[in-house]
Amino acid sequence: MGCISSRDKTTGADSAKKIRKPKPWKHTEAITREQLNRMREEFWDTAPHYGGRQEIWDALRAAVEAELSMAQAIVDSAGVIVQNPDLTVCYDERGAKYELPKYVVSEPTNLVRDNNS
Repeated sequence: MGCISSRDKTTGADSAKKIRKPKPWKHTEAITREQLNRMREEFWDTAPHYGGRQEIWDALRAAVEAELSMAQAIVDSAGVIVQNPDLTVCYDERGAKYELPKYVVSEPTNLVRDNNS
């Protein structure tokens, strides 16, 4: 006789990783908000050229720029498979890999004020 309450652990809500705030990190040198924003824009402009689908890149950008609860909803609705809860490594439903650098998902601890501020 078999157990009637057996369940496959890979199905259900537990299989999806919940997004969390990234761990603090430090850039190699002090960086201004303007420099950080330029790096981010350059990444988002070039990322789709390295593979994957444009709509997934767009969803990841929206998730990174949103509050945590909204980011989770965006990722879930886009069908993004989260490998790392801080969104640095994700996959789409077809298996394409999407890697986001730390400077895209969070701010460095050594962010300095712009001189023009």
